[in-house]
Amino acid sequence: QVQLVESGGGLVQTGDSLRLSCAASGRTFSVNTMGWFRQFPGKEREFVARISWSGITQYADSMNGRFTISRDNAKNTVYLQMNSLKREDTAVYYCAGSRLFAPEARDYDYWGQGTQVTVSS
Repeated sequence: QVQLVESGGGLVQTGDSLRLSCAASGRTFSVNTMGWFRQFPGKEREFVARISWSGITQYADSMNGRFTISRDNAKNTVYLQMNSLKREDTAVYYCAGSRLFAPEARDYDYWGQGTQVTVSS
C-alpha cells in the first residue's frame, strides 16, 4: 500500500501563488506516475497534471502554463506550483499515484485525502 498526504492548501487572493506538496510513504517503489487532480463542488474530479518517475510531465490544456508539477524522488514528494491563481481555481486538490507510466484518470491506484484551495478576489 501507498499513503499520500497533501499539504499546502489554503486561502489566497487572486493573482497569488501557492505550492502544494504530496508526501508518499509505504510501497512507493510501486508508483511510477504521480498526478494532481482537482474537484469543484458538485463536479467530478478533473485532471490537472502528472509526472512520471523520470520527470516526464503532462498538463491539462486548461492550465495555460500557470501550474508546474515537479517531484523529488529522494523525498518521495511531488509538488504543484500554482501561479496567477484565479477564483475559478478554487477546489479541493488531490494527489494520486499510479503504477502505470501514462495513466488515464481511472488508472490511479492511490489517492490522498485532498487539500482545499480557496482563491478570493
